[in-house]
Amino acid sequence: MTWQEANSHYLSVAIYWLRLRLQRMIPDTTITEDELAEAETRMFDAEAIEPPPALITLSSILGLTRFEQLILLLCVAMELDTQIASFCAKVQDDPARCYPTYALVLSLFDHPVWDVVSPERPLRSWRLIEIHQSGVQPLTVSAIKADERIVNYAKGLNYLDDRLNSLLAPLDTDQALAPSQHRVVNAIVEQLEANWDALPKIQLLGSDRSSKQSIAFAVVEQFEIPLYRMRVELLPTHASELETLIRLWQRELQLFPIAVYLDGQAIENNAAAALKIFLESTQGLFFLDMREQTSSFDQPSLSFEVEKPTSIEQWQIWQEFLGQSKHAAWLAGQFNLNLTEIQQAANTTQFDRLWESCLMRTRPRLDALAQRLETKATWDEIVLPQSETNLLRQITTQVRHRSTVYDEWGFRDRMNRGLGVTALFAGESGTGKTMAAEVIANELKLNLYRIDLSAVVSKYIGETEKNLRKLFDAAEDGGAILFFDEADALFGKRSEVKDSHDRYANIETNYLLQRIEAYRGLAILATNLKSSLDQAFMRRLRFVINFPFPSISDRQRLWEKVFPPQIPKAKDLDYAWLARLPLTGGSIMNIALNSAFEAAASGERQITMPLVLAAARSEFRKLDRPVNEVDFVWKTLEIKQMAHSTDGGLKE
Repeated sequence: MTWQEANSHYLSVAIYWLRLRLQRMIPDTTITEDELAEAETRMFDAEAIEPPPALITLSSILGLTRFEQLILLLCVAMELDTQIASFCAKVQDDPARCYPTYALVLSLFDHPVWDVVSPERPLRSWRLIEIHQSGVQPLTVSAIKADERIVNYAKGLNYLDDRLNSLLAPLDTDQALAPSQHRVVNAIVEQLEANWDALPKIQLLGSDRSSKQSIAFAVVEQFEIPLYRMRVELLPTHASELETLIRLWQRELQLFPIAVYLDGQAIENNAAAALKIFLESTQGLFFLDMREQTSSFDQPSLSFEVEKPTSIEQWQIWQEFLGQSKHAAWLAGQFNLNLTEIQQAANTTQFDRLWESCLMRTRPRLDALAQRLETKATWDEIVLPQSETNLLRQITTQVRHRSTVYDEWGFRDRMNRGLGVTALFAGESGTGKTMAAEVIANELKLNLYRIDLSAVVSKYIGETEKNLRKLFDAAEDGGAILFFDEADALFGKRSEVKDSHDRYANIETNYLLQRIEAYRGLAILATNLKSSLDQAFMRRLRFVINFPFPSISDRQRLWEKVFPPQIPKAKDLDYAWLARLPLTGGSIMNIALNSAFEAAASGERQITMPLVLAAARSEFRKLDRPVNEVDFVWKTLEIKQMAHSTDGGLKE
């Protein structure tokens, strides 16, 4: 006989005993003591199975007395046996009272307890029964009804209560774990085994949510309990509803043990009060997904740092797919992926496709936090002094070969600060700072993101750090190049701390410095106001590259490069003449683009000097710079000679 069959047999003989007991209370019945005793013996015999019948197990788990167990049995029988209702009506001498009542159970079973249905006793505190009291009806004659979930449990059907389904969803994962992550699993299991009678909340710290979920799943597998994700936003906020949920939750954890994974970041949100009360009022195995450790709730907790596999572990798994290839070291050095992400990306051995697959996998989180820039610019488009161009190439070299220097050659162990590269690009608007970042990103085949620091800085305490934390956490996985515009918004010269605002501003600055130095990719900070930057900050940068206002010769090179080769141009475009206009590369690009649109709309459909000069005049006005009309006249050699000899002409 299976356990399910034995459980059904127990219910059958127990309900038969109940029928006899009820019938014996009906006048003019002939149920004898021997019949009742024999039925009770059969019921006790049916209880003696291993594991015990569901109702007996429930009574043991929830601490029911024998009297409470029999009341629950009667309520369950009411839902399973059609004769119980008529017997209840006859015993109570009222056809309308065809249900169990408080008065009935006090007279039906031996050793009655008067407070058995009070709210604090198990039957009601565990929500096993409900009392349906209407109007002025006395409590003693009100209907007692078993909870549907409990009726099904008694039948041997164990499942999570439907009322919790809206809050919970099964959490499964097939992500493999690296040895370093298995060590975290073992540490958690060891702590749980030592504290099983009073389970602490488990805080999983870090930004790698995928690995944290896999670690939680690996832990619960060892205890053979399922893992569910809780939808914190659906927790009731009304006190009475929350109290009901907590009672229900505690009951379900006893009957259907589960572990719960929830977004602990919600503790920091405005709707955190309900979650805080819930966690402090419930027992069970909870995994809190936290970025950093918190003490926001008054219950024991244990914290464990969860990180992606180490760079060596990632390199080894890449080697398993690619063999002894130098590409494995490049990929492991550039991208920070978990093992499943590596397995999914490594479905091709073609390196360019592998690289692009890794880039695509690491984009989504960062795309939501910063502006991704297209990176089509090449070294040929850079117009800078040779010394500054050489520095840009040095940056590219250091990013490309950092795995060799830090890991293979051991410099990682000698670095006191981060392993990334930090650079400052200083120069006025339009001098090529953004283009230089694009050139580096294009050369390295990396994503480039622009972050406006003035937009990241928040007036609310702690929000700036939170914004930056999300940004760097997302960028780490793909080693993206971060281009911070308006760096002076945070790194201006520090003034004396006079109030809390100054103090928190310094905290924000220090936090960004720490994250930039810890960031293993390339972080570029751009400023138009180098002189306003704090010298202490400048000393912590590996590269400082100046983008000067272009000289006449540099401007001529910019003009010669600005028009695409396929664009129709007049033969007499005078780049030397145009180079005399004191403009940055950005302004020159604007002029070229505007003149191209005018050319497309004109009958000539080619770039001519008059069109370019007209666009240049508009650019000067846009920049609020004075316009000397002589500077914009170009018709004949004589006029050009006159302009060259005119004192009021263009000057540097």
